Order: sequence, then C-alpha cells, then structure tokens
Amino acid sequence: MKLRLALSLALAGLWHRRRVLTLVCLTLTLSVSLLLGIQYLRTEIKHSFTSTISGTDLIVGARSGQLNLLLYTVFHIGDATNNIRWSTYQSLQQDSRLDWLIPISLGDSYRGYRVVATDDNFLAHFRHGQDRALALRDGRWFEDVFDVVLGAGVADALGHRLDDRIVLSHGGGRTSFSNHDDTPFTVTGILEPTGTPVDQAIYIGLDGMEAMHVGWQSGVAIPGRTLTPETAAGRDFTPDAITAAFVGIERKVLTFRLQREINQFADEPLSAILPGVALSELWRLMGQFERALLGITGFVVVTSLIGLMAVLLTLQAQRAQEVAILRATGASPALIGSLYLLECLFLALVACALALALGAAGITLASPWLLANYGLQVNLRPLNPQEWALLASVPLAAMVVALIPAFNTWRKSRRLGFGEAANQ
Repeated sequence: MKLRLALSLALAGLWHRRRVLTLVCLTLTLSVSLLLGIQYLRTEIKHSFTSTISGTDLIVGARSGQLNLLLYTVFHIGDATNNIRWSTYQSLQQDSRLDWLIPISLGDSYRGYRVVATDDNFLAHFRHGQDRALALRDGRWFEDVFDVVLGAGVADALGHRLDDRIVLSHGGGRTSFSNHDDTPFTVTGILEPTGTPVDQAIYIGLDGMEAMHVGWQSGVAIPGRTLTPETAAGRDFTPDAITAAFVGIERKVLTFRLQREINQFADEPLSAILPGVALSELWRLMGQFERALLGITGFVVVTSLIGLMAVLLTLQAQRAQEVAILRATGASPALIGSLYLLECLFLALVACALALALGAAGITLASPWLLANYGLQVNLRPLNPQEWALLASVPLAAMVVALIPAFNTWRKSRRLGFGEAANQ
C-alpha cells in the first residue's frame, strides 16, 4: 500500500514538472545511447575483426612486420614492402605438409577499390566468420584472362552488373592517371556479401594481372607494346612474383615448425605469420583507443547524472509547500525522501528504454552504410551480459545521485512537525 502510494506521488510529481524533467531525460537518453552504442559497436567490430579470416593457418609474404603483412593482405590497407618470387611459391606448393595455398598479387585498383589477383583456390579455400566459405551471388568465378569478379560492396556501390566492362588502374590510389585502357575486363561474377574486406575488392586471375602489365615500365605504358584482349590469346602469363600467399595446414601440430622454417627460408627473406596472433595484436592496439573513448562516454553519462542532481536540488526549494502538505496529511519523512529516489529511478528507466529504441533504429539505418563503406557487418542482436550490466548501472547511478536531495528532504521533513506543517 505504501509502495503504491509512493509510486503514484512520484508519477504525479514528475508530471507536474514534466517540462524541465523532459529536457533532463532527453540529455540522459542521448548520453546513455552514446555509452551503450560505443560498447555495442566495440563488440561488433571486434567480432568483425576476428571473423575477417578463418581457416588460414599462415600468411606468407616478403620480410616485414606481422601487422603490416596482415593489413595489406587481409584488410587491403597499405602496400607490400616487396614481392616473393614465383619459384619460392612453387617450392611451397611442393611441400606435402601444406594442404593448400592461395596466391595473392596486389598493386592495382579500380576507382579506389583494391584489385586482388589470385586463382581458383581463393574461392575454394578462403574462409571467414565461423568457417564460412565464399559464394557467388551472381554469375561465375573468372575463367578467362580478362574476367573479373566483384566483391558485393563494390558491385552495390558502383552499380555494376554482369557483362559490364571495366578498366583497371595502375597503383592503389583512389585517383589514378595510369589506366589499363587497352585491356578492359568483363564482369563475370559478383560475390555474396561477407561483412569483411572481401566485399571491398575485385578479383582477377594471376594471368590477367600479368597480361595487363605487358608493355608497362615504371608505371607507364609504352605505346605499341601493350596487349589487347585479341593479341593476348594463346600467350603464357605465368607471373615472375606474387605479393603473398595464404596457407592451410592439415596437421595443425606442424604450424609452428613450418612458420619457423619459412621465416628461415634460405633463397629469399620471408615472413610467415599466424593470422589469429596478428589479429589479436591489432585489436590490442585499437583496444586502447576504444577503451579511452568508452571512458570519455562514461564521463558524459556522469555529467548528465550530475545535471539531474542539480535540477533536483534546484526544484527542492520549490517543493517546500508540497513537503509541508504531505507532512500535514501524515506522510512520513522516509516516504517523502523516497519520492526523489523513485523519480530518479523512473527517469533513468525511461532514458534507458529510449536509448535502446534509439540505438536499434541507429544500427538498422547505419549497418548498410558501414557494410558498404568499411566492410563491417554490424547486426541487430540482443544485448550481451556485459552490455546489460552497463545499462543497469545507469538506474543504479541515478538512485545514488538522488540520495543527496532525498536526504536533505528527509532531514527537513523530520524537523517539520504536524502543527508547523498545518500552519504553512
């Protein structure tokens, strides 16, 4: 009975001061949305990072740091320090301990998107997420020299369809003045979306990469020496070098031994990295930034709660007559003081509910944009226990903030006797 009375009085008090408290609730909603949104995106981006590549035991490239090798082969960020010879790749192919290899050649682009030259093993063995294979949304994998397969993000962003003809550019920049105009490629396939950097690249054969660079020196085409699709027929386009290779090992116990042997390869300096270890190091470096951002957002929530306390303390002077009437009608000091706790709790719960709705709408609207521009798959899902705990801390903190005005009101109402209350 007392709880029901306290709730009805608290709701009546909130409604009476709805104009001021609506602004406070809006401020708290935005700060909670920011706090919860950063934690949510942090979890989703970490999952997206760790699921970018799976099933690949080693990445082999020219001697460099493991983060650099991971970034330019998997995330298409940066450039390779050097290439590895084709003869070296063939030596790796002949090692019976290696189950499969995927060659990767980089260096060209199409309207800002990376061109990845590879072979059929990429479609057959590359995995992402929970061991998910690549699949074609439309068309087929490249077969001829001048066939090209587009990632889903590229096709959707540029509006390409099957049988479109595209001209690739020399170099990896978004704007290039060196285009392979003599060797246009034909779109034969479009990959299914993966939510990884695979969506933000286009794929050609190793022979296609070699063919379009015939007659080029130092990034410049020599007139009369470049090929066309007609003159390229029947020629051998075995590459002299590739950028890197993804390696799958059937017997996982041999992974560290093979990594050490490749790092000590005698014919040329190589680096073999474990993708999972490199991803962990990359996330550790990024984690420092996102933890700092989360901390700053936490201060924003604390500031909003302090603002709520300031509003309650300001309104306290205006509630003197209300407190006197409640005391005159027999309300106890504890009941009067608890009204502040209930009002703050109700405001915090409403703010959390609005933050959840606002966050869900934001994720629904932003997820296609994140996938198209950054290759990040952010899905709408139930909150995990850590996120629920973060959300539950807001009402608890609001009640802690309300203790100061509640205590002041409780102390003043104790001093206010029934006779004094009746005279006010």
